[in-house]
Amino acid sequence: MEITKTIYKRLLESYGPQLWWPAETAFEVMVGAVLTQNTNWNNAEKAIISLKTANVLNIKSINQMTESRLSSLIRPSGFHRVKAKTLKSLASLIKREFGSCIEKLKELPANEKRRLLLRIKGIGPETADDIMLYVLDEPRFVVDEYTKRIFSRIGITPISNSYESWQKMLETEFGGALNDLREYHGLLVALGKTCCKKIPDCAECPLCSICVYGSAHQSI
Repeated sequence: MEITKTIYKRLLESYGPQLWWPAETAFEVMVGAVLTQNTNWNNAEKAIISLKTANVLNIKSINQMTESRLSSLIRPSGFHRVKAKTLKSLASLIKREFGSCIEKLKELPANEKRRLLLRIKGIGPETADDIMLYVLDEPRFVVDEYTKRIFSRIGITPISNSYESWQKMLETEFGGALNDLREYHGLLVALGKTCCKKIPDCAECPLCSICVYGSAHQSI
């Protein structure tokens, strides 16, 4: 379906390269993927800054610190107790299975990497695919709430609303190399934050002319 490629092209022309994921290390991306669950990026970023200020944003420190201390540091992200457990489990797995070397995790087959991530309580398909795409160099179309909202308003939806159905549809229609998929995700986030919000600003949206929802509301 050419429209998925048209969407990508228009967003890239409008917003420019997003260079996602914003992080200094691979482990920081993993931590950010957990912290951004059920909150916005601003809150996740506050928690990341808190970890950096305490000089503990690394596998060794997360493994060694108490869960309560970690929970306190990431409080700005919300659901901090649950996320602290998840981060401890993630850091423990990387240390135990790969000697704290993320590069060794990368060497596994794609399905095995994802299976390991999904074994961790608190990591679901979206978080796993964030890590797969931005850390483990596996092409995945990450499906978040922005993705569903934007494509639903445009008029592109899968047969069912499951994560797997959304992902299969978008990966089939768009294809895309690793860097394109990384960029697409960042661009959809940018659109979701600026125009395609819960209460949308269709007049300023670069996709309005190809959007069922936008076209209908512009004509009112």
